[in-house]
Amino acid sequence: MEAQRPSSSYRVPPRIVILHNHSEVLVKGELTDLRADQGVELCARAVAEALRVAGLEVMVAPITGDVEHALRAYSPLEWVIYNLGEGFEGRLFEEVRIAWALEAMGYRFTGSDAAALALSTHKARAKEALRRAGVPTPAWQVFCHPDQVTPEALAGLGYPLFVKPVAEDASLGITVDSVVHTHAALRARVGYIAERYRQAALVEAFVDGREINVALWGDPPEILPLSEVDFAGVESPYRRTVSFEAKWEPGSYGWEHSPVVCPARVERSLAERVHEVALRAWGAIGCKGYARMDLRVDRHGVPYVLEVNCNPDTSPDAGFFRSAEAAGYGYPEMVLRIVHLAVGEDVDASNLASIRT
Repeated sequence: MEAQRPSSSYRVPPRIVILHNHSEVLVKGELTDLRADQGVELCARAVAEALRVAGLEVMVAPITGDVEHALRAYSPLEWVIYNLGEGFEGRLFEEVRIAWALEAMGYRFTGSDAAALALSTHKARAKEALRRAGVPTPAWQVFCHPDQVTPEALAGLGYPLFVKPVAEDASLGITVDSVVHTHAALRARVGYIAERYRQAALVEAFVDGREINVALWGDPPEILPLSEVDFAGVESPYRRTVSFEAKWEPGSYGWEHSPVVCPARVERSLAERVHEVALRAWGAIGCKGYARMDLRVDRHGVPYVLEVNCNPDTSPDAGFFRSAEAAGYGYPEMVLRIVHLAVGEDVDASNLASIRT
């Protein structure tokens, strides 16, 4: 279903806590990965300001240890959580643990529940769910150690291959070395993921094609205008990836050579195929509230789901707002809509029709 222009009012609660991670160090990964954590903090500030512009009472709660401590001053009977919690110090599956805790404590909160987050965070299990639902996704294998990388284990997978951590987001662990062409390079990359990120490596077929991002929200889900990463300035198809530097390092080669076009210039027949695949992926994972799907379209026009991102970045410069803005939403309107989807209660916000940030 294609998204429609927002109505003139939404129903939202009067008291909201913006919950986000705050880490000084990381237990794994690269030192530069802290930039992704810092991005979440900037998002929290933007969301808080947007809700204050709407006249709502807002508090910001950083997670510096555990979520129970961060929320000790906010009763679930009085406060609703805008959930930006992605964990503390980069620990695995903290985002899922936070959502489980919010559920157990009785909070209403934005975005997907713990079950959907658990499934989407473990990329191999997410791909299994997609495959069971008939959603195209690149063929894959999981390796915990370089010694597991054998010709027998790679049966059905041909080079080039794409290697990434099995349970990270925000392009952590993805660099120009993530696309491998030889057995030796694959072993080295699996070893890097295991050593540096302390987890298994997901190895999947590399799809040479267009990269389309699909933003969805609502119940039933609506599709916002499609975005496309423009790799026209990248000569090698194997560098046409959204790496960590492309997301987090302004001025880098990846950043400068991966601009995004929204609305994407996509022919109608392809758009319909992309919409269908994205909606099926939403259902397969059990997304709620809002999500973003990252797809690759091969030379035959087949859209493959690479990632299902529950609770994607809602910063003013992030892809989800880019699509919402193309649909006619201002930033405060988008944030209020996300809260509305979580709680479905009335507070008149008709004055937001003219607000833009």
